[in-house]
Amino acid sequence: MQTEQLQQEIREYGKKIGIDKIGFAAADVFSELRERLRRQQERGYQSGFEKGTLEERTEPERLLPEAQSIISIAIAYPSRMKDAPKSTKQERRGLFARASWGQDYHDVLRDRLNKLAAFIQEKVPDASNKVMVDTGELSDRAVAERAGIGFSGKNTSIITPEFGSFVYLGEMITNIPFIPDEPVDDSCGECRKCIDACPTGAIVEGGQLNAQRCIAFLTQTKDYLPDEFRTKIGNRVYGCDTCQIVCPKNKKVDFHLHPEFEPEHDIAKPKLKPMLRISNREFKETFGHISGSWRGKKPLQRNALIALGHYKDSTATEEVIAVMQNDPRPVIRGTAAWSLGKIGTEEAFFAIRSAMETEQDEGVLGEMQKGLDFEDKQAVQK
Repeated sequence: MQTEQLQQEIREYGKKIGIDKIGFAAADVFSELRERLRRQQERGYQSGFEKGTLEERTEPERLLPEAQSIISIAIAYPSRMKDAPKSTKQERRGLFARASWGQDYHDVLRDRLNKLAAFIQEKVPDASNKVMVDTGELSDRAVAERAGIGFSGKNTSIITPEFGSFVYLGEMITNIPFIPDEPVDDSCGECRKCIDACPTGAIVEGGQLNAQRCIAFLTQTKDYLPDEFRTKIGNRVYGCDTCQIVCPKNKKVDFHLHPEFEPEHDIAKPKLKPMLRISNREFKETFGHISGSWRGKKPLQRNALIALGHYKDSTATEEVIAVMQNDPRPVIRGTAAWSLGKIGTEEAFFAIRSAMETEQDEGVLGEMQKGLDFEDKQAVQK
């Protein structure tokens, strides 16, 4: 079968199984990416979640020795929630980033890629491939950029002409020598809205991200959130969309093409107080099917406590006190104490002082003192 004909059949089959865009790229070394990754390592900008060595992340042949091409796919997801529930003074809500709305995209894209691989195998029996979605060694964005899916914006997201940057990406390395697609021209121009809008200054220059300052990364960490970021996180319990929301290329972009990515209101915008007392089993049953659950409940509960402090939610005082007094995890006890200080009621400050008398963990005691420091600030302001 002619390569060009096969590529067209792959595109058509892709549409049938729910792939919104397919691009083809050569499996050459990603030399420019390698230099960028090296700079990231030197500057300490990496998240620590990256997989593989520098060579494995930039040399496709190390992952599939007979690699000739890479097929990149993109699937659009919604940017707006219909009839979104509102936070109220009695029932404050948190927020999951849009990339965690609906079913875990890793599962959905892997399923689509596996179907695509089976289709190709039927056409070319001696074809070999390796499928990856997000957690693989290759950079989804670098592959998508080379394959003409879109260009890499200053916010480090792939921006497609059709769907903006609200797309999930995945790829398949193959031994078939496909004809490469043309890359899409970068059209960010002089715009720097994403750089200016980033709450923590994580976009240090166009296309360069310091993951250690990125809220999307910080919400997934399991230790105490550094003090400087606690006022920036707001009510986010997982991820951050700011650099995508402000992007002019995403203006009026909102695609609801795949039912599995539609947000479930009470999961995408969960009530914060119930998150504090959720059991492991309840957590798995409620949140286990979304991508934002992959780090477990601890980071999300920590973030929920910070959000309640952000809201100064006095209706949560009793429940946050219970967490500070009873939770076996020091990070959660300590964050609860800090949150109580932010909430700032007399009951909250009294509870912190009482708990300090029996608390043994130095880290928690430090957070309790931070909570009490808010009392002193209140006194000065009065």
